[in-house]
Amino acid sequence: QVLLVESGGGLVQAGGSLRLSCAASGRPFSSISMGWFRQAPGKEREFVAAISRNGLRTSYADSVQGRFIISRDYNKNTVALQMNSLKPEDTAVYYCAADPTPLPNQLRVGVYEYDYWGQGTQVTVSS
Repeated sequence: QVLLVESGGGLVQAGGSLRLSCAASGRPFSSISMGWFRQAPGKEREFVAAISRNGLRTSYADSVQGRFIISRDYNKNTVALQMNSLKPEDTAVYYCAADPTPLPNQLRVGVYEYDYWGQGTQVTVSS
């Protein structure tokens, strides 16, 4: 079992920045790959970014490539999502996700590939 708790959401103007954080507990942090997803009202949950167990591989959705950065801190057992140059279309509830993966370089990018989810944090970008 993995418990995930997100923080850092809020209201920001277009062009601004926010940093989301997700604290993981319940399993050794180095045994789980991590990801961020988001869901806007009336839309399906979509992939945003992912990072491998060893932190050496990352993947981003095309819509956030070059603006968002995912990272993980093995001392604090947290994964962060630095969001820059925010746009109104980034408005959504953002979810942290975790999945135990057998290979240290493995990435998970699909919603159904993750077993554990946080409660979500709201990000609102005003125009």
